[in-house]
Amino acid sequence: MAPPQTRFLEDSSTQPRPVSTVPLVLMRARPLLLVPIVATICGALLVFAGSGTMAERTTATASGPYSITRAKSPPRSIVRDAGGAWVATFTDRTRTVALAGPVRRFEEAAANPVASTTWVRTLAVPFAGTVDVGWLDRARADRSPDVLATALQYVAGSSDRTGASGLLIAGDASYGPFQPNRTRKKGADWNDFQGVLGVYGTTVDPPEPEQLSSLDCSGFVRMLWGVRFGIPLVLDPDGGASLPRRSAQQASSAPGIVPISNAAQQVTEFGRLQAGDLVFFDASGGSAIDHVGVYLGLDTAGHRRFISSRKSADGPTMGDLRGASLLDGTGLYARSFRSTRRL
Repeated sequence: MAPPQTRFLEDSSTQPRPVSTVPLVLMRARPLLLVPIVATICGALLVFAGSGTMAERTTATASGPYSITRAKSPPRSIVRDAGGAWVATFTDRTRTVALAGPVRRFEEAAANPVASTTWVRTLAVPFAGTVDVGWLDRARADRSPDVLATALQYVAGSSDRTGASGLLIAGDASYGPFQPNRTRKKGADWNDFQGVLGVYGTTVDPPEPEQLSSLDCSGFVRMLWGVRFGIPLVLDPDGGASLPRRSAQQASSAPGIVPISNAAQQVTEFGRLQAGDLVFFDASGGSAIDHVGVYLGLDTAGHRRFISSRKSADGPTMGDLRGASLLDGTGLYARSFRSTRRL
């Protein structure tokens, strides 16, 4: 399989460092507190914006070179420039920020590529309603890999990358080792990929040597959002403060909000879907969530494409091997698409 193609290859993520001679990563560090830069409000007006088939009242303010509009469903601040072009979306109670930027092309063999102008970055703390214009300006100028580009650093053909501590932080990831029944073993988490102890308070999760450089679907999400972008991690649900281990737990109890709720049927309305959202599936035909991925955006055929770690592809993929990585249509994952979460 050909290596993934992305334009920006330099890594600027922060890697947790071991705290003893045995590799050790603490995942429940207290988040940093940032003092927001409050811009001068130059004026305010009421406008009306459509949301599906129902109008919703939004409040717009002028803030330096930007206009900021408050919208609902979900509650968020939409930032536009002086010419009215979309700049960014900050969603309340989430750390995820979607930003306009130069086009990138994400591609993998046997799949239509995604040409995206949306960049996804993370705040240090959940958004509380005030746009930090200084942070926004810095984020718009940042051309290091964002969440979407980083997700592609684990597909087949990716080169190994190490962090400041010398630990592996990215590379061609397997789903897990073969078992006697010729299926791949699930259960590979971020610490199995790196070969380090995972420490959660007094609970220690040792790595499984045979799962080195492997990530199952929820482990891939935790490696991406937790290790690479600082979302707190925990093994078992803790009321939504941290990202737990299993896909069903991530759907029901994790940081952020649920833009699309699980109605136990195929999702066919995509108005609340945003690049970077976690997407959840009932792919085995039961009644429980059993698979999770990350939404990338529209591909060149106009379909909504995601990336996830799958047994059939032996690791993270945005491709269509044994099931198209699409949220719309009649394929396996489109039919089993149930809900989303924005971290």
